[in-house]
Amino acid sequence: MRASSNEMYTSLGYLNNNPDWGISDSGWKANDISTLLVNNQIEPGSITEIGCGAGSILKCLSEKYTSTVFKGYDISPHAIEKANAFKSERIYFFNSDFPEKTAAPADVVLVIDVLEHVDNFYDMLRHIKKLGKNFIFHIPLDLSCRMILKPHILLQQRKSVGHIHYFSKEMVEWMLEDTGYTMIDWFYTKPVVDENKAVSFKRKVKKFLRNTSFSMNKDLSAKLWGSYSMMILAT
Repeated sequence: MRASSNEMYTSLGYLNNNPDWGISDSGWKANDISTLLVNNQIEPGSITEIGCGAGSILKCLSEKYTSTVFKGYDISPHAIEKANAFKSERIYFFNSDFPEKTAAPADVVLVIDVLEHVDNFYDMLRHIKKLGKNFIFHIPLDLSCRMILKPHILLQQRKSVGHIHYFSKEMVEWMLEDTGYTMIDWFYTKPVVDENKAVSFKRKVKKFLRNTSFSMNKDLSAKLWGSYSMMILAT
């Protein structure tokens, strides 16, 4: 049904399905990351991103944090080839899964839309704890009533973007606690479709229902509709 966990990204599989490699979403993700940092009075001198993809989140953040040093790591040579377009005297990219053991801990480690792709995400969470002081995770909440009733959507995600794990809010909280993290701050991020103005009438109705339920009860709305994510600051 799918290639091995790494093969999809080291081969042309992911690139062929996602030629943009998430660049179009980098602006709002960088803004949300910055919101967490500002709200918690964190002024990072160094930021490391694990699974940086095409590097555009770090590029966007570099425009906000003009004295910060950024390092991005990704196993995909195709992603790093794209990311190198953004490299500078403050932004570095490496075709590797993690920094060297001798690397100094970063002030902030970003793990943005990565855990749902990793076979053993528990091992990964334990491994990266030594890489930094603060951690920002962005994790999609694919497990919902809608997704359970329409498993073909999950299958589509599995094939196109490589999601092999599906989380609810509670599952995210449990796995971070299990692996020794403390959640400091978090908020929901909304589905990308909600930001898209050129949608069909059917999608507009879904958007209205989703936004109405979200305004009344955020947790319930995420469980019913899915497609929300959590942006989390943890230590």
